[in-house]
Amino acid sequence: METARIAEAISGNKQYQVRARATLPILVRQAFAETTIFYSDLAVELEMPNPRNLNYVLGSIGQAIKELSIKWNEEIPPIQCLVVNKNTGLPGEGIGWFITDKAEFRSLPKRQQRRLVEAQLQKTFFYRKWLDVLREFGLQPVLSNYSNVLSRAANYRGGGESEQHKKLKEYVCSNPSIIGLPREIASGQLEYALPSGDSLDVLLMHKDKWVAVEIKSSISTDADLVRGIFQCIKYRAVIEAYQASMNLPQNARAVLVLSGALTPDLVALKNMLGVEVLENVRQE
Repeated sequence: METARIAEAISGNKQYQVRARATLPILVRQAFAETTIFYSDLAVELEMPNPRNLNYVLGSIGQAIKELSIKWNEEIPPIQCLVVNKNTGLPGEGIGWFITDKAEFRSLPKRQQRRLVEAQLQKTFFYRKWLDVLREFGLQPVLSNYSNVLSRAANYRGGGESEQHKKLKEYVCSNPSIIGLPREIASGQLEYALPSGDSLDVLLMHKDKWVAVEIKSSISTDADLVRGIFQCIKYRAVIEAYQASMNLPQNARAVLVLSGALTPDLVALKNMLGVEVLENVRQE
């Protein structure tokens, strides 16, 4: 909370201010995509070794937005609320300094915190002057051209299942803790058939949550990895529709598990689309 108060706005030469200027265009990208981003994922994209150091970075952005709101005499949403904790789905406590003066954010019940944050997220998604905000600070929007790799992904025709893919699929199926589920839950199901005609590499279930796992081995091309990113988006939507049709709670998660790693461009793409990816998963 204190960092939000004492961090200086982004027009300076301190390291966190330099990082803030690199971060704001990424957050504008996320706002246009109407997608939050995890602290850990943002840190990777910024090549920061410790996500905790984002506190001052986001505080700096918050101060800059607050000052600009006064200058323009209009409400500009606290765009830093797009950065959330992977476990709670909430921004850090410092966001309370920018969205409420009724009580300290951390002292509020979680339900009320979520309501406050959700209201700010909607304002952030629908705010139409983010490009003007970037121009005010002399910043350029993030421009990424994925047309080439998207075209290759759309026309990708893979062969049969490789031995690497088969082994990694079976390993993840038997070890749910790899994707953060309790070790003691039952092994998953391989090649689970969905009503859409899709077949999941692995389906894991824990309580009322269904987790679809898409596997890509070390021999996967960038086009195949892009297919995996979009397959995760599809699988989550299909599973939630499937759950609804069976009068079950809509509670789905889709994870792309890789034995290798994404390129920086694909890291930006999966962050923009809000897809969960686990990289460098190796069989023990």
